[in-house]
Amino acid sequence: MGAYTALTTAGTTTRAAAGLTGVPRATATRRAGLGQRELMRQETTPANRLTEPERDRVLDVLHSDEFVDQPPAQVYATLLARGVYLCSISTMYRVLAAAAQVKERRRQARHPARAVPELVAEKPGQVYTWDITKLPGPAKGLYYDAYVMIDIYSRYIVGAHVHARESAPLAEDMMRRIFGVHGIPAVVHADRGTSMTSKPVAALLADLGVTRSHSRPSVSNDNPYSEAWFKTLKYAPVFPERFGSLSDARAFMDRFVEAYNHEHHHAGIGLHTPADVHYGHAGTVAEQRSATLAAARTTHPERFSTTGDPKILALPADAWINRPPAAEPAAA
Repeated sequence: MGAYTALTTAGTTTRAAAGLTGVPRATATRRAGLGQRELMRQETTPANRLTEPERDRVLDVLHSDEFVDQPPAQVYATLLARGVYLCSISTMYRVLAAAAQVKERRRQARHPARAVPELVAEKPGQVYTWDITKLPGPAKGLYYDAYVMIDIYSRYIVGAHVHARESAPLAEDMMRRIFGVHGIPAVVHADRGTSMTSKPVAALLADLGVTRSHSRPSVSNDNPYSEAWFKTLKYAPVFPERFGSLSDARAFMDRFVEAYNHEHHHAGIGLHTPADVHYGHAGTVAEQRSATLAAARTTHPERFSTTGDPKILALPADAWINRPPAAEPAAA
């Protein structure tokens, strides 16, 4: 582009200059026009632009004790009432922006950082998690509440109670029944619903020496076992569009939980059923599986690429809610 400009300045025609330099005349003309306009913008100072002393005065007024917490519109109106005009409201904003001072000037609510719940279970009965989900009733707008508690290590549903409403006393009663059958866990985790944080539930857990754990506000991933189970429930082909009555909902939940606990082979626990893991039968089942696979491997060795059992059949050593990076298992 510099050679083209030098040729045309020396008197060479634009056609000849384009042929000699390989720069299209349209491109050269456009670039020359842009350069000229940029030069004009740099050399021309707007007549209405504030001088530096005027800009400094505007900043001094906006920084004063009287106006430091006021938006420009309030400052502008107050000064006009006193017979003072410094500049327009938009100019005040431009001056503040140039000084990197355009921001929310009021005090903002500051919420304390919530600790991430990090819970681990290395055997059944250590950590229970629970939540409440809605079951659609016989009419639009009518719902039943299903209270569900899960052992996070075995994925066993230790309790599933359906009621017509949600209340703290019902939650407390559910826990008393579950603890009476399955024992008292070390930790009970839940989200921050009204029943989960209620005084009756808190008092019961405190009396029993159970540690209470809660999800962070608006973080559903802090209660993954309950949320995943609710999806399993509601996406099941047998889940109805609506329940005809409260007794209908209770009967369905009893059947579903029984089948889930004793028939569902859960991928998160080595394709064991929750009942096998919860009641300590997983080792026997694993031995039977290994024997079956060994016999098949002996009969058809060409069909197996390894000599060990598939990794999907391995029972994890622990179960976590929010496993910290330091506790991540080492890669094989």
